[in-house]
Amino acid sequence: MLASTLMLIALLCAGVLIPVPYAEMSPGPTVNTLGDHDGEPVLQISGRKTYATSGNLNMTTVRVTSADYRMNLVEAVYGWLAHDTKVVPHDTLYPDGKTEEQSTQENAEEFSQSQESAKVAALKELKVPVTSWVIVSTVVKGSPAEGRLHAGDVIKAVDGTAVKQPGDVAKLVTKHKPGEKVVFTIVPAKEQAAAEKAHKTATGTQDVAVTTAASDDSGQKRAIVGISAGTDHTFPFTVDIKLADVGGPSAGLMFALGIYDKLTPGSLTGGTFVAGTGTIDDDGKVGPIGGIEMKTVGARSQGARYFLTPAENCAAAAKDTPSGLRLVKVHTIDDALGALKDIRSGDTAGLPSCTK
Repeated sequence: MLASTLMLIALLCAGVLIPVPYAEMSPGPTVNTLGDHDGEPVLQISGRKTYATSGNLNMTTVRVTSADYRMNLVEAVYGWLAHDTKVVPHDTLYPDGKTEEQSTQENAEEFSQSQESAKVAALKELKVPVTSWVIVSTVVKGSPAEGRLHAGDVIKAVDGTAVKQPGDVAKLVTKHKPGEKVVFTIVPAKEQAAAEKAHKTATGTQDVAVTTAASDDSGQKRAIVGISAGTDHTFPFTVDIKLADVGGPSAGLMFALGIYDKLTPGSLTGGTFVAGTGTIDDDGKVGPIGGIEMKTVGARSQGARYFLTPAENCAAAAKDTPSGLRLVKVHTIDDALGALKDIRSGDTAGLPSCTK
């Protein structure tokens, strides 16, 4: 008995002291995009008539352990056994040794982009014109473009060829060999910002020549200049999304639905508590997200009855659906609006469901 007791104590001590390469995910807060958060409306629209809303269109979140947190074996086992947590390899949340600061910055950028895409998708659905253009999104430090191009510069053309999509920039640059010059026709970021503030169109352009470098790819080297291209938009009225301490792109769908609801008469939900998740692009396509099992648990715990689920997450979500929560499969914002129409009418028999 003494030997067994000592062995048990030793094993428990080892379990507590020995770190394991895992991290933990758990349900995070849910926020009604139609309501208030920290004393102010989540969605603030000015310059356009808005309408009263009811019910809930809740975006959902996941809590994760910090990058420098070292889980011990006992905590890992407890997490594996618990229903409302999920233990995953540490590299799943923080790949390639990414620090928490780097992860936070990346999540903030994704969250900002998701807000822009949500606005575009909602306004396109309402047939409201949105002006878009290609910009320099980021400039890599130490790259050939540093000091020549700047974040926010509008890219009109590359080597005289008009640019219509962000992907056009890379295609045109890689037509060169490393060491050759590529010419960008741009509207500088400051001039673009000034024109937007004055509600005018920036017309002054300038040509900037950048000498390409070789990529770090294995095999054949590509010509690069060290920028990533993105899209910026001008909206005919102001839509602000006020939500701090949230990151990542997964609230895009629910933001788009909230904006749509506020800009149209009546209530999308009919007073029902609907939650959901999913990325969204400018054309309204809904994409998959991580931590779906934690998000459904969090939504149901707050009272959600329906959960709008990206089609690619359906199988995972259906494996362990919380009691009382109905998963609704969506591919696009049109699918989501159609499902909400059925929910508010009470005709839910034909709702597209998630299956294992």
